[in-house]
Amino acid sequence: PSVLDSFALLSGQLNTLNKVLKHEKTPLLRNQVIIPLVLSPDRDEEIMRQTEGRVPVFSHEVVPDHLRTKPDPEVEEQEKQLITDAARISPDVAQKQIQTLNKMCSNLLEKISKEERESESGGLRQNKQTFNPADTNALVAAVAFGKGLSNRRPPGTGASVQPGQPGAGAIIAGASGMQQVPMAGAPAQQQPMLAGVQMAQAGQPGKE
Repeated sequence: PSVLDSFALLSGQLNTLNKVLKHEKTPLLRNQVIIPLVLSPDRDEEIMRQTEGRVPVFSHEVVPDHLRTKPDPEVEEQEKQLITDAARISPDVAQKQIQTLNKMCSNLLEKISKEERESESGGLRQNKQTFNPADTNALVAAVAFGKGLSNRRPPGTGASVQPGQPGAGAIIAGASGMQQVPMAGAPAQQQPMLAGVQMAQAGQPGKE
């Protein structure tokens, strides 16, 4: 009952206040000027609570900012200039400028989204593993320590190749196909030795 009584009392007071404000003889509150009656440099806990901690004191420094109803003169001049410039533009030109601006914004948003997608895909590519660590370790072990390699030798690898054997012709043919470059300061008649086989001098017939 006490809560209902308090609620009824508050409801009656609010109705009375609304009737007073809606009365034709009541002046508009927007036309009234708020004048600070008490200015104090000390901390005011009530103001802190009402402003949620934004205004700790109600002094002469903060009053002009919080009770100002008009912008700064410089801002007001810029606003008037913008309004004047906007009034000079015809509706068709204004619509074209709006469409151009919207198109530029759309292109910019598309570029930004494309860059984000490329950066995300690049990050995924960098994080993706492109090799098998087990295969890499096996290859390194085979090259460095011979691990996993067969001990069998192919036929003819260990034996020395004699001049009369078929392998000798291939070695001589390969050697004769190499270009001979004389070294500086060496005699022109000096012949190089390649794989134990002396090459024939230029201009002399080869021995059979």
